[in-house]
Amino acid sequence: MSDDHFASRVTKLGALADPIRRALYRFVAEQPGSVSRDQAAEGVGIPRHTVKFHLDKLVDEGLLVTEFKRLTGRSGPGAGRPAKLYRRSRKEVTVSVPSRRYDLAGQVLADAVERALDGTAMDHAILEAADNAARIVVEAAGPSNREPLEQAVEVLSSYGYEPRPDDAATRLSNCPYDRVAADHRALVCPMNREFVAGVLRHAGCSGHTAMATEPGTGCCVRVVPSDSSSS
Repeated sequence: MSDDHFASRVTKLGALADPIRRALYRFVAEQPGSVSRDQAAEGVGIPRHTVKFHLDKLVDEGLLVTEFKRLTGRSGPGAGRPAKLYRRSRKEVTVSVPSRRYDLAGQVLADAVERALDGTAMDHAILEAADNAARIVVEAAGPSNREPLEQAVEVLSSYGYEPRPDDAATRLSNCPYDRVAADHRALVCPMNREFVAGVLRHAGCSGHTAMATEPGTGCCVRVVPSDSSSS
């Protein structure tokens, strides 16, 4: 699978990590026909100017499509300008709360299998594939004027990790691969740690690292300052 195709898949699904965008997508998808910005704003209880930004973002990601139609049903002079309406695209998307990213885990493991078939030892293939996925998602997020740690946290948030400040560290409150990790912890947790480490690395965050923690509630990795990773 090409990097471009992989980036396209994970970016489209990552767009729904935002709770406002997810609510709008669900509202539009549940309607029998196209909806206007005003209808969407009323449907989810969000100001119209905020709705416009998020609806257009969903269009950019290919999750919604638009059409223009006069809502009055009249035509000709004085009928007014056609309104921009939104409806669900043909793409099938599954969203879970808390966010799970089995699609991302599947892509990483498929990449690892291809690398293993080319002769790389499986454990190294998984780590290489996880780092490659991290590079792709950081690049897909685009340039940022944020500090490296803020950029990395933003990327991890968009992929369902639910980062929370925890003194000098960052706690990842959600495991995006919960069901798979429960049955295959020895496989998934090292992959997950390398993915988080790769996001930090490719975001230029040299002052922090990914540290494994005891499995429990949330993710098995914390983001900690580099000088505390050995303590």
